[in-house]
Amino acid sequence: MPLRSRRVPGVFITLEGGEGSGKTTQAVRLCQSLTQRGYNVLHTREPGGTLVAERLRSILLERSVEPMASETETLIILAARRQHADQVIRPALEHGTLVICDRFSDSTMAYQGYARGLDLKLLRTMNDWATGGLTPHLTVLFDLPVTAGLTRRRSEAVSQNRLDLETERFHTKVRAGFLALAKREPRRIKTIDARQSPNAIARQVETLVLDRLGSLRMKPPKHR
Repeated sequence: MPLRSRRVPGVFITLEGGEGSGKTTQAVRLCQSLTQRGYNVLHTREPGGTLVAERLRSILLERSVEPMASETETLIILAARRQHADQVIRPALEHGTLVICDRFSDSTMAYQGYARGLDLKLLRTMNDWATGGLTPHLTVLFDLPVTAGLTRRRSEAVSQNRLDLETERFHTKVRAGFLALAKREPRRIKTIDARQSPNAIARQVETLVLDRLGSLRMKPPKHR
């Protein structure tokens, strides 16, 4: 039975955005803040989160002389997501944990759907099958102009992965895809201007998350 069709004690929150949007940094800050408030928090990421999924992540992102078909890219992502959902996310939610995930299904729609041009309806069906209907209670989208995001990303002291090296036109389509998704699901997806200072962004993220936790009546567990 899909997770979204039955009540679970945990809450699932995802952070999304293009390259250089700062979502990974904000995920760490959010987890620290929520932990300090007494919540049981699990911080995870996609692709990844399990041994198998992390291996698939390496295949997906490594730079190679062999071109990767968009369909192959999608199947790798969905295989990693299935493993992640079964082994990490779903068990944590069923134990009442607050799960914070850096990327999830919206990235697939933005990157493989809007940017790669794969059929959106088919992608939704495939993702629903791969996750068993797992849907975030809240998604925070960090929106940033593409040029600014790529400049940030390419100035970092890390090697650039296969997706980092895509064209600006590709990343422009990714951003447009995320914004289209936010317009389609305004209740779930909340957009933040990622051009602001990290502290200002962190305050907005925390407010959005605490408001949603309040509406879902999730409180920190009482410790003896």
